[in-house]
Amino acid sequence: MSGPLLKVENLTKHYPLGAGIFKKGIPVIRAVEDVSFSVEAGETLCIVGESGCGKSTVARLLMRLVEPTGGRVLIDGTDIASLKKDALRAWRRRMQMVFQDPYSSLNPRLTAGQIITEPVENFERLSRKQRQALAADLLRQVGMAPEMMNRLPSELSGGQRQRLGIARALSLKPSLIIADEAVSALDVSVQAQILNLLLDLQQQMGIAFVFISHDLGVVEHIAHRVAVMYLGRIVELAPSEALFAKPVHPYTEALIAAAPVPDPTRVRLEASVEGEVPSPINPPTGCAFHPRCPLAIERCCIEVPPLVPMADGRVVACHVRAPATGMPIQPAVKGDHTLDPVAMSESHSAQASRVPR
Repeated sequence: MSGPLLKVENLTKHYPLGAGIFKKGIPVIRAVEDVSFSVEAGETLCIVGESGCGKSTVARLLMRLVEPTGGRVLIDGTDIASLKKDALRAWRRRMQMVFQDPYSSLNPRLTAGQIITEPVENFERLSRKQRQALAADLLRQVGMAPEMMNRLPSELSGGQRQRLGIARALSLKPSLIIADEAVSALDVSVQAQILNLLLDLQQQMGIAFVFISHDLGVVEHIAHRVAVMYLGRIVELAPSEALFAKPVHPYTEALIAAAPVPDPTRVRLEASVEGEVPSPINPPTGCAFHPRCPLAIERCCIEVPPLVPMADGRVVACHVRAPATGMPIQPAVKGDHTLDPVAMSESHSAQASRVPR
């Protein structure tokens, strides 16, 4: 296979406020605006940002749970955003989703075994013996006893339900799994177990993940690359180590500065951002972040900054820090010390080994 497993081009989603025959002039919520990125086989791309930035909408667009207003979603070069019902069904086996709330995403009337085998039975007939063998095997893969296949979701703990959701996603042997806040509702110890499970499965099966999260601690440990979204747009996309060592966009800097630091000896970034996130119904002109940005200049109020590729492998949308004219990046400051430039991110295996076991 040549090229990326997943390629997203100019993905856009607008929700009209109101109904009628004549759509012209009706205000819209600009949930996702001109988003582009790619994911290689076996790679984890994390999408981060404040609540309401559009990251969960991107997840649903990738799965075709909602229809895009514009743009393309290509899996192995095929644009699934344009496929009709029957043609799309065949591609459903290639991509699965793990939802934020494991309880509401599981049918409370089905046993764990039935939940796991139901997706497969949508595509092929299985005998009772085959269903039991498949359920038992997948439960073992996610660290659960095969005897649990006869239990209902209400009889499982939160961590067990999330493992069951992962087992269901694995039942079709997908190439891509979209995980939307998959560990945010779990205790910290259970989070570590689930994250280690996902990393083990990725190494064993070569699965690619698009991981939606607001927890930068989780993202720093599992991501190969990180996309930062603000008001429906990607403002910075970088290798994980590069992004956390030296954020370039002022919004990325503010996100990392606001995250709790468990190590008291670690010097934190200093970045102050004031004000509220603007409404996606009436976003600011130019750069959407400029009303809150301490570095904003006149150009920021007028022109939408393009994503500019930088020397260390990242792309940044900022007129000041990454101008399209090719001027030098203004370095981020960590306390009183200027951060040194960083190289490309480590290999996938080195990144995965950073999660504590």
